[in-house]
Amino acid sequence: MNIKPWLKTVRVRFLLASIISVSIGLAVALWKGYAIDIAYALLTYAGVIALHASVDLLNDYWDYRLGIDKATRRTPFSGGTGVLPENILKPESVYKAGLIMLVIGAIIGLYFVAVRGFMIAVILAFAVVSVYLYSTNIVRVGLGELFVAVKGAMIVLGTYYVQTAEVSIEPLYVGVIAGVLSSTVLFMNSFPDYNADKASGRRTLVIALGLERASRVFIAFPILAYILIIVGVLSSIMPIYILLSFVALPYALHAYRTLLKEYNNSDVERLIPSMSSTVIFSRVTGIIIALGFLIATIFR
Repeated sequence: MNIKPWLKTVRVRFLLASIISVSIGLAVALWKGYAIDIAYALLTYAGVIALHASVDLLNDYWDYRLGIDKATRRTPFSGGTGVLPENILKPESVYKAGLIMLVIGAIIGLYFVAVRGFMIAVILAFAVVSVYLYSTNIVRVGLGELFVAVKGAMIVLGTYYVQTAEVSIEPLYVGVIAGVLSSTVLFMNSFPDYNADKASGRRTLVIALGLERASRVFIAFPILAYILIIVGVLSSIMPIYILLSFVALPYALHAYRTLLKEYNNSDVERLIPSMSSTVIFSRVTGIIIALGFLIATIFR
């Protein structure tokens, strides 16, 4: 079996967002003085990656069924993977693979429910339901960014809880920041798909706002992330080293400036620099947050 089309369908590069969120949860646990259970950590990575892959597989399937993939111009960051319109994989196979990944993630989650209890059950129930409904319901009513933000928070909090069996303000607070970073990427990547999404009946946040207003609103996502970081450091919820994340600010500003110029351009390739800078901003900021907790742990 040729594995390359499947790796393309699960959008391997975007799995990094979930990997970073798990890493942040583990780093917070270390910073709080807990030892890391390696087996639990690896299972957490596996379960979260499976659920993330399920979202991408099912999204590709439903975008194909709704005709969105046929109407979009693909870029490295948007417009689907192209494996279904190009008949590289069969729609039924992609749908089944999405369900299999969902079941794998759920099974791993159920194991943690057995060993950690009710809190993980709540997080797992949210994850399974929202993963399955994401492409058919959530993004159709403009809740995609909210879902992604909550997902990021739940991944960080869930990872922390698996390791510590306790709820704490720090992982929840940092999880919100991780969620905002992921929402920033989703919001930006909705611009090239505006016409196709609108024609299919979807109502993404960009569609709800309109292109011009949405282009101005974009900068609110990075601003919110940095406000939360500053408040978190000042209130000792996070260590001061996380302020190093401001090195990623130029990428957010570049994305914003380019978006203001190109948001209504019929050539979606003109938006690629904005999308690329947004991804770099999000990933670099997330990685520095995780490293900030690790540095603080080492020099405690």
